[in-house]
Amino acid sequence: MMTSDETTHMARCVGGDRWVVSWLPGRTLTGRQAVTAMTIATTLAGSPNPTTTEWAVLDDLALELGLTAREAIFMVARENHDYRKTAKPRRRGIE
Repeated sequence: MMTSDETTHMARCVGGDRWVVSWLPGRTLTGRQAVTAMTIATTLAGSPNPTTTEWAVLDDLALELGLTAREAIFMVARENHDYRKTAKPRRRGIE
């Protein structure tokens, strides 16, 4: 599992060199791509308004995932759930 102190996003190995990343639901990545995805999420957590230089870096990183920087930024923000929290038990109805 890959996590970061700077973002709630995470990557999880699902067998072999196949990984799923919280902000890319429905996609399976290689280990290298998972590191790239986590780097993007961590970069955005530390700098929500990227500088010109950061845009260039984000574009290069996103390209490794078949995305543009703008697409990656949108997806990181949209899929921002804290999966690290323990789920609260559901209340049971009257049986």
